[in-house]
Amino acid sequence: MEAVKDIAINADGSVDVWFGPTAPKGHENNWVQTVPCQGWSVLLRLYGPEKSWFDKTWRPGEFESQEN
Repeated sequence: MEAVKDIAINADGSVDVWFGPTAPKGHENNWVQTVPCQGWSVLLRLYGPEKSWFDKTWRPGEFESQEN
């Protein structure tokens, strides 16, 4: 998968994904472009979720607003 080969992975194995109309400096490889002044949504697809997903002891983190 050429498009994802340069994604930065954190030391703990997690991945930070940045959404916005322009890429934040230093995070270009983990950036998903959005259209300015337009709504957008995200779909999380899990392949082979573990028990913690089903018993709700794990959930994805919340979106956090960042300043450029």
